[in-house]
Amino acid sequence: MSTENNNTPNNSQVQSTDNALSEQDKQKQEMEAELAEAGEIFNTLFSTRKPKDGWAGISSGLKSVGKGTVAGVASLIAQPIAGAQEGGVKGFFGGLATGVASAVALPLTGVCVGAYQVGRGVANSVEAMNASNAGMQWDSDKREWVFYHLSKEKEEVETLEAELNAKKTGSTTTNVVGMDEKKVKDRKYYDMLGVSTNASGGDIKKAYYKEARKCHPDKCPDDPEAAAKFQALGHAYQILSNEKTRASYDKNGIPDSSSSADANLENEIDPLVFFAVMFGSHLVEPYVGELWIATTADTMIKDAMETQSNMDLENMSEEQAAQMLAGKASNNAEMMLKQRKREVKCALNLREKIVPFMEAKDEEAKEAFAAMMKEEAEKIADTSFGATFLVTIGFALQVEGEEFLGFQKSAFGVGGHAARIKKQRKSMANNFKIFGAGINAATTGRKAMKEMETVQREIEEKKREKLERDGANNAGESKKDDSSPHVELDEEQARIAQQKMEETIPALLELAWAINIRDITKTLRHACKKLFTDADVPMPTRIQRAEAVRVIGNEFYSIGKARGGEQYDIKKDMDDVKARAEVAVMTTMAKAQGQEVDTKDTEDLIRQAKNMRAEVEKMSAENAKAGEEEKKN
Repeated sequence: MSTENNNTPNNSQVQSTDNALSEQDKQKQEMEAELAEAGEIFNTLFSTRKPKDGWAGISSGLKSVGKGTVAGVASLIAQPIAGAQEGGVKGFFGGLATGVASAVALPLTGVCVGAYQVGRGVANSVEAMNASNAGMQWDSDKREWVFYHLSKEKEEVETLEAELNAKKTGSTTTNVVGMDEKKVKDRKYYDMLGVSTNASGGDIKKAYYKEARKCHPDKCPDDPEAAAKFQALGHAYQILSNEKTRASYDKNGIPDSSSSADANLENEIDPLVFFAVMFGSHLVEPYVGELWIATTADTMIKDAMETQSNMDLENMSEEQAAQMLAGKASNNAEMMLKQRKREVKCALNLREKIVPFMEAKDEEAKEAFAAMMKEEAEKIADTSFGATFLVTIGFALQVEGEEFLGFQKSAFGVGGHAARIKKQRKSMANNFKIFGAGINAATTGRKAMKEMETVQREIEEKKREKLERDGANNAGESKKDDSSPHVELDEEQARIAQQKMEETIPALLELAWAINIRDITKTLRHACKKLFTDADVPMPTRIQRAEAVRVIGNEFYSIGKARGGEQYDIKKDMDDVKARAEVAVMTTMAKAQGQEVDTKDTEDLIRQAKNMRAEVEKMSAENAKAGEEEKKN
């Protein structure tokens, strides 16, 4: 019995063993965490990703050597200081020893990693050459060579867009015919617009424009209920086009009246329509898509509306704050998806545009295609900003075609390298323009603000002096109505403020246009790459596509240059700019009310506004001249 007790472990021994195992597990977890942290630091300092080719390996190697050297020097300086703060003189020397070791080890590690990356890059050069000749593209995310398919990316973008819209509307399904619709408490507004409860924002807007044209009072003069129908339709659109009010309507069936006004404001201010009219981009939209400045402004307005609805930040819970941040992240993802969709759409439009050239059997048919592009360029050049659009689009298409053809057809790719240098030189010039325009806009705006503040102080001083003077003159008498002078001073203040604001418009538009040029160039570069590297067609067809795109570029650039597109100066034609701004606001409001306004209508309105402004200025000048003559007499 005693022997059994000696061989059987007691509770204290079991507990001691468990504690030892627990301590070992804890140490193991801590070691794994330290190794993971060290790995993250190592990957941050040194790039070990698979390089594309020899040049990429050299670039990666140089970066690793540079980062290792900088990190070593930083450690040599920082470690003694940190040690002194913690342990005084002893800590200083301990930190110095650690810093010296790091200053030696980190650069040496960088050199080793750099040599490794260079070797990998050189080894991958043969694979890169073969893959490039086969028409494959380097996927920087997957770090491998792949075949690109334009049709496949189109499907991917459509799927991502449907998923994003479903997530925004709180739906678990996409708007596909035959699928169950999202359950809502009341679907009256959806039925009025004739859309599914899973409809995206774009589908709702299209449906509204379609239905509004049917019941607009101007279109239905014999229908006494047309105005009421139109108003009810507009209210339904206001609720469903705003994410917040739509979610409330889906859940409760009762629109949130406090958000209705915000939704109305958001719908009336449509940057996509405003900037399309402002810059006259309707005719070139198939080539460049929606301008970046318009989509950015649209997103900013939505963010502002959302932020305004969540102004009580102090009382906001962590969950609500996280939801707001998630919403902003979603907006960024939406913008990236919009740009990707835009590039794919431009590539598809180019593919459709060059069909006559691709089907041409002889040189005469190709010349007919060039003549057709020349005729289209002439029409674009007749619009405001048309010549500048042509120069920008023409140069981008021209140089992208030359670069692809140069690498495919010239010896050692000499033509491709020449076109690439030409493109880089143009890009640098555009960047300098943006930089200069940005400084000019900031300087002009600051100057205008200071002048407005000075004028405001002077006017306030005049008001104060007049009040004192009137008070002294009217002492002991019944007080007279002195509102008229105040009104005159307020009107003068408003007039000067408007004048100073108008002085800043050229500088702001100059900056906006410089950004537009870079945006268009970048978009067309990516669109052309998609068109030329599309593995859905063989290499000879891709080469033919590049030739066709180059023809379009040549015709657009030559017409735009002949019409003065390279020397366009916004400051010289401010009357046209002001007229376009007025009509852009009118068009935006009209479309928000369901009216259809085409490009011809807007251009006619711009000409009328410009003529009217000229007449007003002429009358003002004549009145001023007559007033001066009366004073002389």
